Amino acid sequence: METAHALDFIRRHHRAVIVTSRSDGRPQTSPVLAVVDGGDRVVVSTRETAMKAKHVRREPRVALCVFTDRFFGSWVQVEGEAEIISLPDAMDGLVDYYRRAVGEHDDWDSYRTAMQQERRCLLRLAVHRAGPSVSG
Repeated sequence: METAHALDFIRRHHRAVIVTSRSDGRPQTSPVLAVVDGGDRVVVSTRETAMKAKHVRREPRVALCVFTDRFFGSWVQVEGEAEIISLPDAMDGLVDYYRRAVGEHDDWDSYRTAMQQERRCLLRLAVHRAGPSVSG
């Protein structure tokens, strides 16, 4: 599967499961919403205290399985190296993430306050490989 095809799929479908590595090498999975930013990177919002953020700081290789809202049907897998963008540097990216995932917010000031209170950060994945997909 071509990376461009996978990124186009993720632009339309945001439900995903991210796979990171625990310190003993075993996989850890989390349901997330994924978007594609203007630099063709897959972006996920999380909390600084979340295990996936801690795992990525130690081992940046991650995989995401992205699927439709129906769950069954089309899906893609992408893999690559991720980085964590923390506040305050993450704020503009968190706004962009929300817009790409949901649309406009009715109160951006309250959104920004919530992001600070929740200690949100961005997990940004540079995709190195795509596939398999539902079609193999």
